[in-house]
Amino acid sequence: MNKTSKNVFVTIAGRANAGKSSLLNALVGEKIAAVSSKPQTTRTKITGVLTEGETQFVFMDTPGMHKAKNKLSEHMINTVNECVTGVDIIVLMCDCTKKISENEINLINSFKGSKAKVILLLNKIDLLDNKDMLIEKLAEYSALYDFLEVVPVSVLNGEGLDIVMDILRKNAVEGPHYFPDDKLTDQPEKVIMAEIIREKALRNLNEEVPHGVAVTIEQLNEREDRSGTPILDITATIFCERESHKGIIIGKGGSMLRKIGQDSRADLEEFFRIKINLQCWVKVKEGWRNREGMIKNFGLS
Repeated sequence: MNKTSKNVFVTIAGRANAGKSSLLNALVGEKIAAVSSKPQTTRTKITGVLTEGETQFVFMDTPGMHKAKNKLSEHMINTVNECVTGVDIIVLMCDCTKKISENEINLINSFKGSKAKVILLLNKIDLLDNKDMLIEKLAEYSALYDFLEVVPVSVLNGEGLDIVMDILRKNAVEGPHYFPDDKLTDQPEKVIMAEIIREKALRNLNEEVPHGVAVTIEQLNEREDRSGTPILDITATIFCERESHKGIIIGKGGSMLRKIGQDSRADLEEFFRIKINLQCWVKVKEGWRNREGMIKNFGLS
């Protein structure tokens, strides 16, 4: 390994819907984390990798901080707590249009025992009509912690992200590249596929259903059609917690399940650069979010 090689490990933490997964996708330059307007879209740590010449950036996207309501929530909060220790940089992602929450204050307090440098990103500045609000927010957060840097950003518009990357470059340390330079994530292919499908379910379903949805990839098979074009056959199962939810996911005449499948197929083909044949099924696993065995089976513990 070249002696000048560097690395920097970065945890992205914050409240639900602050834009953490969107930031990860934007910095890595590829969509590897599910994004939706539903809280708790991210359920476990997702690692994104970006290698620029001598420097390798390793980003860890974490679930949004919230009050635990079931065993799955407990695992999600434990994931956040584990990810803010042993890293070089913590990026605290805040929504500048919202008041500071109790969960955010608790998260900030947990940084005080960490050796990591903490950067505050005030996201969604594109939604502010009055920029004076930004100054007020900056003052409120700065009173809680001595941040290394404070950067107003709009992940949606890509505003301020170059400044974030410059700060991370300056804080990289000499060391090896822990991932191959062309690798984007440590997520197995099946996990990426399942997350893409779950994201489309979250985006299409009403408020009642999404939190109880999980997706597993049952079968993968690559073949060629008659013209010799490669096709990847994917069989996926969408799990929900209630029989009534199953009907909503399938929809009238299968319309909702078809829509989820069509939306998923488009993203899957773009990510994996291959024609996709996707079959989705729906099964009920009552109360799975409070069953340790099921949580483990879905790779969420």
